Amino acid sequence: MRIETLTVHAGHQPDPATGAVTPPIYLTTTFARDAKGELPHGFIYARSDNPNRRDLERALAALEGGETALAFASGMAATAAVFQSMLPGEHVIAPQDAYYGTAKLLREVMGGWGLASTLVDMTDPHAVARAVTPHTRLVWIETPSNPTLAVTDIARVAAIARAAGARCVCDNTWATPLLQRPLALGCDVVMHSTTKYLGGHSDLTGGALVLPADDEWAARLRTQQQLGGGVPSAFDCWLLMRGIRSLAWRMRGHCENAARVAGFLATHAAVDVVHYPGLASDPGHAVAARQMTAFGGMLSVEVKGGAPAALEVVRRVRLFTPATSLGGTESLIEHRASVEGPDSLTPPGLLRLSIGLEHADDLIGDLDQALRGAAATRS
Repeated sequence: MRIETLTVHAGHQPDPATGAVTPPIYLTTTFARDAKGELPHGFIYARSDNPNRRDLERALAALEGGETALAFASGMAATAAVFQSMLPGEHVIAPQDAYYGTAKLLREVMGGWGLASTLVDMTDPHAVARAVTPHTRLVWIETPSNPTLAVTDIARVAAIARAAGARCVCDNTWATPLLQRPLALGCDVVMHSTTKYLGGHSDLTGGALVLPADDEWAARLRTQQQLGGGVPSAFDCWLLMRGIRSLAWRMRGHCENAARVAGFLATHAAVDVVHYPGLASDPGHAVAARQMTAFGGMLSVEVKGGAPAALEVVRRVRLFTPATSLGGTESLIEHRASVEGPDSLTPPGLLRLSIGLEHADDLIGDLDQALRGAAATRS
């Protein structure tokens, strides 16, 4: 079954009680036992399971080509569950250019847990191999990366992890299952911040893990999910299922718009660098073309004049909303170094753009006037 069909049908079936095509939201914390004290429908308590979450997890597994999935209250809750499934003294390799929350979690929380970590340039598989130690048990991939859209060769890095006796996890948030299939490339787990493209409407918070087998590690992660309690609400599961139904067609629009915006910015006099793997000049283009079906709706641009010029662009845009997050129908712009704080490694003039579903010509016109206006203030 093709993925466009899966996005519409996976996890969905008419409600057996009423025949409703759209399922109800099960706003209950607990479930009744029968006269024998048994649970006839398999549900006991909302933290352990819920009908909306069950359907969502089935859909997520189908989309990524996995056997089982676990839904969480946020992408960071899903990430934390992976790290907390490891033992003190074990070692993680992660990208230097990972989402800053991932690196912060490893450094400030999991370090106290006794989990060691090394951040490397994951665009270089040799750097990954050199970072392996006898205690390495996990390699964390994020591709394209946040915020510079660095591209990791998933198959090569997964093979390095496998040879080291380590598991490999891929953050597939920016690519989505529409554009990239990490399990098919050798990864052991796929992570999503479902807040982003899978939800697609900036109205829910969620995360997910998808595994190719319902094995011992899946059971350990499920224990972490249920006992840790970082689970999504029934309403957020329902919203996410609604968002997934339009994912295939939304992603086409995001990708087409981003490609046009990136092409325009790459020739703009006020721009130093455009980070977008769809550009033939991008250092990650060849790998991305091999492992992705399209190049996504995210791009970053480094503005001439550094942070002052970039912040002036943010002040001048009219259609782009200055805001954190990504993957909604509306276009967003953000000066990442300001958000990440004084320890940020992000270039000071970098702006991260989440390209929405407006008309590409309108988005280009908005960026053009903002860049020109910011440049004029420096002259």
